[in-house]
Amino acid sequence: MKQLNFLDRYLSLWIFLAILFGVAIGNLFPKFTLLLSSFSIGITNIPLAIGLILMMYPPLAKVKYENLHNVFKDIKLLSVSLFLNWVIGPLLMFCLAYIFLADRPEYMVGLILIGLARCIAMVIVWNDLANGDREYAAGLVALNSLFQVFFYSFYAIIFITYLPKLFGLQSFEIHVSFLEVAKTVFIYLGIPFLLGFLSRKYIIRFFSRDFFETKYLPKVSPITLIALLFTIIIMFSFKGEMISHLFYDILIVAIPLLLYFLIMFLVSKLIGRLLSVEHAKDTAIAFTATGNNFELAIAVAIAVFGFESKQAFAGVIGPLVEVPALILLVQLNDWILKKFPKKTQ
Repeated sequence: MKQLNFLDRYLSLWIFLAILFGVAIGNLFPKFTLLLSSFSIGITNIPLAIGLILMMYPPLAKVKYENLHNVFKDIKLLSVSLFLNWVIGPLLMFCLAYIFLADRPEYMVGLILIGLARCIAMVIVWNDLANGDREYAAGLVALNSLFQVFFYSFYAIIFITYLPKLFGLQSFEIHVSFLEVAKTVFIYLGIPFLLGFLSRKYIIRFFSRDFFETKYLPKVSPITLIALLFTIIIMFSFKGEMISHLFYDILIVAIPLLLYFLIMFLVSKLIGRLLSVEHAKDTAIAFTATGNNFELAIAVAIAVFGFESKQAFAGVIGPLVEVPALILLVQLNDWILKKFPKKTQ
């Protein structure tokens, strides 16, 4: 395990303080959050998008793209990842939404939309913090992105229009634009992917690999933490007043979300153990399966049901729960390795 520096060692504390700071800003300076909200193009908030892109850039710059093709040679691990992401994940979220929110169909639909949107962004950061295999995480995220573009609309129709009818629940007619999904994938994954790939390629070409890995990467690596804290502050400031006034509604949506994160992570780790997958790859698979693309879920909820809808409200709660939950899972991942060490392959 690598030795953590001062900032990384107390990451949970910084994140907790950023959450409190964001909530305080949202409550004490509502005009400031309105100003931030005004910097938007459509449903894409520019400060938030910049924070997410900068947050993901250093981990993606560290990816050895020349080795990325090796990820797709291991059909077994790819199959496990796809099964976790596109079978277990959506079904688990549907079941949890049904168990906890059957009497609140709007929130139930919002939660299902989250479960269908597989993570393509922040998982890169969680995987990096947990010392997961960067190439595997990047490869699996790229694969999830393609599946998301082509299958999210189909999944949304099945899980929101047809499956609820089988359980005697209210169903919703839904149409998800292919272009809307593609745009979200490009903004939150395509841009940082391109930045990471191009900077690695051309800095190594014009300087040297040694310069890139020993000089450049250490300089840009802190950007991830700074951008992560900035993103959290922005995210929580937008909903600071909401958190104060709608605590019960947040709680009833947060409980199944927390259960989802924990169950998905433990199931992924268990499958990795049963298949004797080495820890770094096992970690990449687990975090890729556990996280969700909340930006897409929120965008779809707003586009279909409206900005003030309960479906969109449930989507907004998602990242507020995911950030502290995934940080705890990073620590749990470290504890599992120490408590139950496995041999590297």
